Amino acid sequence: MTAESNSIVRAGELLTKLRTQIGNALVGQAEVVDQIIIALIVSGHVLIEGVPGLGKTLLVRALAQAMSLRVSRVQFTPDLMPSDITGHAVLDSTTRELRIVRGPVFTNVLLADEINRAPAKTQSALLEVMQEYQVTLEGETLALPKPFIVLATQNPLETEGTYPLPEAQLDRFLLKIDMSYPSLEQEIDIVARTTTDQTGDQLPLAGVTPVLNERMVLALQQLVARQRVDKAVLDYAVRIVRATRDWPGIAVGSGSRGPIALVRAAKAAALMAARAFVVPDDVKGVAMAALRHRVALSADAQLDGHSADDLIRAILDSIAAPRV
Repeated sequence: MTAESNSIVRAGELLTKLRTQIGNALVGQAEVVDQIIIALIVSGHVLIEGVPGLGKTLLVRALAQAMSLRVSRVQFTPDLMPSDITGHAVLDSTTRELRIVRGPVFTNVLLADEINRAPAKTQSALLEVMQEYQVTLEGETLALPKPFIVLATQNPLETEGTYPLPEAQLDRFLLKIDMSYPSLEQEIDIVARTTTDQTGDQLPLAGVTPVLNERMVLALQQLVARQRVDKAVLDYAVRIVRATRDWPGIAVGSGSRGPIALVRAAKAAALMAARAFVVPDDVKGVAMAALRHRVALSADAQLDGHSADDLIRAILDSIAAPRV
């Protein structure tokens, strides 16, 4: 077995341990956990949509604790200013010079809670952070620590007092994850965990132990970048995305960031399976999360009760996967 093969096997084992540690805190949501890990190891950002109380904050805290990473949480509100997240300059009374105060974006994992409640100006500031991985304050460019990932949440039910994310910002998210209600058995387990030997609303993170650190996460990102993608699989991913541009019920299809996100996420899925190459099932497995926020439905499709997932699923069913 080659050194590269050993690295792939070792990476698969580490990611399985990471999944297990997060599961020690978060009951269920296995697909959500896998997609968050995928985004992390390709240095991508995630938009999580779900009603309150499903464990979004717990998921982020468990992820950070399992990797010994720094985490910051920003509650987005209509009066939130760009400087509240990026930082600002203050006059030092002793030296009479401007001193840079770094904002909460200078972290490894940023939880942007209810991101659609902030005005466009603040959302734009975060867009620069997500795209450039840096902040410019008083003419000085400051690089963000690595790894860096934004996990943004939004409530799909409450729209009053919100500012819908512009298409340009949605496109910067590698994945959009829909977080659903747990099953009956899972919810019973959740209630048991949070009401046994627990006081108040403390997050149950005692069972989460670190299995990765910053250096190891960066090494995994480099390993993902070297994953092999056969030309036939690449063609398959591109054809899926191109089909969204003239599919009945889709008014606006995905741009070129769509196939890029699809392939990047598929490479991470392959690494999680301890493979050095991508197969069509890897592409299929991440297609919903990679594309659902990159398409806009027609009015007729919405009136008929169709969702983006319905139409993407139909596209996947219509395009034959290659044999590799």
